[in-house]
Amino acid sequence: MNLRPISTRLRSTAALALLPLLALTACGSDGIAAVGASSAPTDDPVAAVHKVDAVATLLPSGVRKSGTLRVGSSIGFPPGAYYPNGTDKAPAGQDIDLADAVAKVLGVRLERQDASFETILPALGSGKYDFGTGNFGVTSDRLKTMDFVTYINDGQGFAVKKGNTAFKSKVTDLTELCGLTIGTGAGTTFEATLTAQKGVCAEAGRKPYDVKVYSENAATLTALQQGRIDVIMSTINGLRHQAAQPASQTTFLGEFHRLDVGFAFKKGSPLTKAFQAAVNELIGNGTYARILAKWGTSASAIDASRINPPEHR
Repeated sequence: MNLRPISTRLRSTAALALLPLLALTACGSDGIAAVGASSAPTDDPVAAVHKVDAVATLLPSGVRKSGTLRVGSSIGFPPGAYYPNGTDKAPAGQDIDLADAVAKVLGVRLERQDASFETILPALGSGKYDFGTGNFGVTSDRLKTMDFVTYINDGQGFAVKKGNTAFKSKVTDLTELCGLTIGTGAGTTFEATLTAQKGVCAEAGRKPYDVKVYSENAATLTALQQGRIDVIMSTINGLRHQAAQPASQTTFLGEFHRLDVGFAFKKGSPLTKAFQAAVNELIGNGTYARILAKWGTSASAIDASRINPPEHR
């Protein structure tokens, strides 16, 4: 598994090709790079969060003693996680704030390591990290080998190059993509969905769609702008935010499939109950709502965190 540093991956040809065109400022998850991203919001709802002893006692004694948790973090594009001021500065985003707030409730310090999205889940199984973040959708397949503690409801959506008139409304059926080339992130639920459903076009008597997988969001967006792919499949909140940035020149085609999103753990992790209680503490004291409002994702709020909920159907 290749856990290349983010700074190394930003030197890829695809990312560099996009820099002068779209003023990229970030890199990471479900791919890489925040396109045309402005500086991060300045309010800091995490600052007022304090340790809650009743929640912290749910941690294993070894973690309470060390006071540290290792997190594999996929720094993708806003509003989830990105680098508003370059990779030599701290990352920002909804996932960063939520993880930091949970850590403060638990009274622990996070050791955050940037990692490519597709490597984090396997690395959790090997013990490299205690938990992972990267907009991980909760799916039936992932639940076989991983545990999740939910913190938001996001999911799958599509986007096209601005000016594309082939779609009159949002994509509601994958047969609408027959004959097209779709770009998406490696190791994602999007790749899994597209691969599993690839036969729908043949069943409809139409030309199949083609799937091109990228390890970086910058490369995916470059491919869209250069006409090498027709559609991007990625996160609802990420694509919506991207389309709102004039430099990206994309149009969001709406929600396709909702998914709970959660912190990821190896199967049987003793950390899940503490994390669930911490998220619910943040929901109860209003910090959670303030974090989502800061990043414009309030529509994806959940009422309560759950451990390993079934996949949305």
